[in-house]
Amino acid sequence: MDTKHLYEISQKHMWLPFTQMKDYEEAPLIIESGEGVRLKDIHGNEYLDGYSSLWLNVHGHRRLEIDDAIKEQLDRIAHSTLLGAANVPSIQLAEKLIQLTPEGLTRVFYSDSGAESVEIAIKMAYQYWQNKGITEKTKFVTLANGYHGDTVGAISVGSIDIYHRVYSALMFNSFAVPFPSASWHPSGDEQTAKEESLAAMRTLFEEHHEQIAGLIVESMVQGAGGMHMMPAGYLKELERLCGEFQILFIVDEVATGFGRTGKMFAVEHEGVSPDIMTIAKGITGGYLPIAATVTTEEVYEAFYGDYKEMKTFFHGHSYTGNQLGCAAALANLAIFEKENLVEQAARKAEYVKKLLTEINTLPHVGEIRQLGLMCGIEIVKDKATNEPFPAEERTAYRATLRMRELGMLTRPLGNVIVFMPPLASSYEDLDEMAVIMKQAIHEISNEKVYAEN
Repeated sequence: MDTKHLYEISQKHMWLPFTQMKDYEEAPLIIESGEGVRLKDIHGNEYLDGYSSLWLNVHGHRRLEIDDAIKEQLDRIAHSTLLGAANVPSIQLAEKLIQLTPEGLTRVFYSDSGAESVEIAIKMAYQYWQNKGITEKTKFVTLANGYHGDTVGAISVGSIDIYHRVYSALMFNSFAVPFPSASWHPSGDEQTAKEESLAAMRTLFEEHHEQIAGLIVESMVQGAGGMHMMPAGYLKELERLCGEFQILFIVDEVATGFGRTGKMFAVEHEGVSPDIMTIAKGITGGYLPIAATVTTEEVYEAFYGDYKEMKTFFHGHSYTGNQLGCAAALANLAIFEKENLVEQAARKAEYVKKLLTEINTLPHVGEIRQLGLMCGIEIVKDKATNEPFPAEERTAYRATLRMRELGMLTRPLGNVIVFMPPLASSYEDLDEMAVIMKQAIHEISNEKVYAEN
């Protein structure tokens, strides 16, 4: 099919996620292939994958070991249901995940995406208390500016107005506590923001713990909310408060898991072991849609009993525990071990930190936020006052379009440019990405200022 026809069909029939299709029609892109950390479009143009294909890719595209694992599994079977019948790679992967996740987590419930893993966690936490006969525990607590996916349950424990407000009539109400960000706090002091957030959480728990089923938070980093980082000790203190008030602690590791922050899971930065943890994205190395909700034995036991007791968790998805995806995940995790990839990622994060320091010298770069290889670069009109460019000018978005022209793909989160390279990126790749980002940000932000003057 010729390229012109592909464009015509995409504009006529495609509806892309999180995309204003009018924007896409003005700057269309169709990917045809990939190799390593580069993608290629239908015209043969190559692009560095500066956002890991939406935070998913780990080892680069077309990694031989994962390709072969999928092919070998395909020679056996592509899929059979997990409803009432386990399969070999799903069992093997469950064992591996329990070995890797924090001590105390013992049970793996599969699904297809991060949002689904969160939806499952919410339903599990709700039914956990119902099964224990504590029926008044029906509410959830989240952090302001949090994001946990796009299903109705997941948006109900999310707190980003631009994503969620149109669906408010569909959502159940949750309690929201301020996220401890120095940049949002009047004092500008991180410790003060942390202490006030924890105080607000404690007050909420004291007043409503008998109603609260669970607290859900992103682990260490608020990703879709703009790459905001938790202060040291904050996550651990949330774990302690949940234990004190008998509230289930649910940690969302969908974006942060599998080496992305310089640890296999971000909870390891603070020695946290939640009651329920959600994982997805990097679980298959960015190949196939597998996700999991991992729980303690105590949570699992609340659902165990004779059928007549009606404690069963009545939830499932058609492709839950798909063999091809589980085979890809096992191959992915084998590469992690063989190449000590988490340690490599931690070292590369230090190198990226130096590169970002250079980018931070640009006059229209504000705060740069980083944990491991999760980075956000804030674009501002005035560096001294942190005044943003007008939202309608979409300066960060325009900068990412310029990056595309220069040979790199990423996406903005409002006025924040995401930089999240595959863990396997070489130091040369990282250098090249940093050069492109610096040039694009410099050109577009200056262009805006010159136009105004």
